[in-house]
Amino acid sequence: MWSTESAEATLVGTIFRRMFRRLTKGVGLPEQKAIVAAEIGLHARAAAVFVRAVTETGLPVTIRKQDGQPVDARSLLEVMTEDFGHGCEVFLEVAPDALIAGQTVGSAQSALMALSAVLEGTEAR
Repeated sequence: MWSTESAEATLVGTIFRRMFRRLTKGVGLPEQKAIVAAEIGLHARAAAVFVRAVTETGLPVTIRKQDGQPVDARSLLEVMTEDFGHGCEVFLEVAPDALIAGQTVGSAQSALMALSAVLEGTEAR
């Protein structure tokens, strides 16, 4: 059985989520498109370099293919399992509600641009 308090908490949570979606509608996720430059894709060394760079940002970054499901870019296993091959177009994202104190959408976008450079640059090769 549901108590009155838990029903109220559920209702408040639902209202908060709806208000948050309305307030952030049009703001969008910080997102950055990139092309995987490493000749073998995001495997072995290239994936390790990328995951290390993501971890250093302190942001909960996800990576996905155009129509794919996002995976945690901080996880070497998830990144390597997803098979992001050479020339693959990927999208790096951070949910605005995942930002912690001191982080802004602008700083997250800057971090995503830097991560994009890692994927497209010679560092990841």
